[in-house]
Amino acid sequence: METSKFSKFGAEFIGTLVLVLMGCGSAVIAGANGTTGVGLLGISFAFGLSVVAMAYAIGHISGCHINPAISIGMVVAGRMKASEAVYYIIAQVLGAIAGASILFFIASGKAEYSLTAGLGQNGYAEFSPQHYSMVSGFIAETVFTFIFLLVIFGATSTKNINGGFAGLAIGLSLVLIHIVGIPVTGVSVNPARSIGPGVLVGGQAISQLWLFIAAPILGAILSAVFWRFILEKN
Repeated sequence: METSKFSKFGAEFIGTLVLVLMGCGSAVIAGANGTTGVGLLGISFAFGLSVVAMAYAIGHISGCHINPAISIGMVVAGRMKASEAVYYIIAQVLGAIAGASILFFIASGKAEYSLTAGLGQNGYAEFSPQHYSMVSGFIAETVFTFIFLLVIFGATSTKNINGGFAGLAIGLSLVLIHIVGIPVTGVSVNPARSIGPGVLVGGQAISQLWLFIAAPILGAILSAVFWRFILEKN
């Protein structure tokens, strides 16, 4: 029996909500509190574990894309129809905004919190965690998304005899990407993840969103082409 569009929309919405709430929440609530904070490694695992958890929760319903770059990559790779990807992306963006909104309401319960402190949004140049340039940020987001999609294509391939561990492999690859990439941009590799916090924070977070939309999509397209016409070509 085919899963309905409504179920897939709901799965992608709640999956992206959880990713943003838990991933960005680890940075905003638990990330930088001196000796009590989880630090870069903890934030990296929060994002990766969110993907692992959602992969096993909703993967059988929607495939657990929870990322517009993945949906676009699946279209280019010939694994998904463009018409289906459209409502996936709408669900993902709405879910990301909802997740960021919940995080804001939780964080606001602390008297000294202000939205100027951020919601785990991404940035480059002066808004990069360690002040990496726009060019560095664009290259990082493109290459990291390329690698991330490559893991997804391989882990979910029908030729992979270890497909049952796909969620774990994908989640751990996201941990790896965050360990390296957080100092550069805070790591997006997911336009929805950037849009959610960005639209709430506003200002420079919105003006820099273009990079975190364009670079992950470019990386996903390149990865899909590489996978489809080089690695998986018979």
